[in-house]
Amino acid sequence: MTHDSTSEAGDDRALVSLEHREGSDNLPERFQDPGLPAHIHRAGDSDEAAARRYERQVAALFAISMFATVLFVVSYFAVGNDTVVSLPIIGRTMALHVSLGVTLGMSLLCIGLGAIHWAKTLMPDTEVVEERHELRSPDEAREGAVKILADGLEGSQLKRRPLIKYTLGGALGLFAIPLGLQLVGSLGPLPHTDLETTLWDSKLPGGKPRRLMRDPDGTAIRLSDVTLGSVFHVLPEGIDATPDPNNEKLKAAVILISLQENLIKSARERKWGVDGVVAYSKICTHVGCPVGLYEQTTHHLLCPCHQSTFDLTEDCKVIFGPAKRALPQLKISVDDEGYLVADHGFDQPVGPSFWERA
Repeated sequence: MTHDSTSEAGDDRALVSLEHREGSDNLPERFQDPGLPAHIHRAGDSDEAAARRYERQVAALFAISMFATVLFVVSYFAVGNDTVVSLPIIGRTMALHVSLGVTLGMSLLCIGLGAIHWAKTLMPDTEVVEERHELRSPDEAREGAVKILADGLEGSQLKRRPLIKYTLGGALGLFAIPLGLQLVGSLGPLPHTDLETTLWDSKLPGGKPRRLMRDPDGTAIRLSDVTLGSVFHVLPEGIDATPDPNNEKLKAAVILISLQENLIKSARERKWGVDGVVAYSKICTHVGCPVGLYEQTTHHLLCPCHQSTFDLTEDCKVIFGPAKRALPQLKISVDDEGYLVADHGFDQPVGPSFWERA
């Protein structure tokens, strides 16, 4: 009997499915409601001792989160920026990054675990079904909501007592300052004009211009040393005596090239050079890679990173690649001893364009 009933029910389901695929309207008026799954009994539903135990567990997770947050704040000020630790798999890394990451991660993890444990063990797990209804509320309800808000504003007496309104606004506005202060304070010192100037902009003691020095030898370059087609990688004189030589080298690196003066199409370029010897910034105006490849036959300078190409005969303008600006030129001359010197710094910031520069 059981086999027959199952077989008949299976035939009916197959018939309904077949008719549905064929586009027939011969479907049952209502499908059987599958119902909701049976309630799974939890110890906290009937045992108050178990419920209190779950409560303590949730509270313990939240307490651990608070403790981790306090450790995050302490680590932010207590762990030095130069402290390094060695971790398995990761290797050597900054202790500050590890402490901040672990404490913040533990804080968020315990909040999440506490909330999940709270919902799974103590909150009601009854499934509720809400019938669909028109999303827009009736006009009466909308007008009532507006009236409630208006009555609340009137009851707060903010219009009659502006002192409370202004002090409340000030308190809420100032409340964001600690968070913003921590964010801004972590960005480090402001650059001021550090990105706009190089060591070429300053003179040596006594007002003497800085000579062009070979990199990395540190020897001065005479005009007679620069033969036709030769290339020199140059740094300013006295760079090793600065407080931060590496930072200065990143900005002041120059490439010095000699070419036939009649090939130079730009009058300004000829004026800023000496007998066809010209000096340009080595820092690519795309993302700051060193432009150190010179094609003697085409007189092109190439950036090896993204293939930006600059025409040395026309103010080093961009003729190919993603760079948008020409390389800045350094104005040079010859001193009384025959050495090449920089008359002044570049006429524009070197390297990648600032955000306000197109």
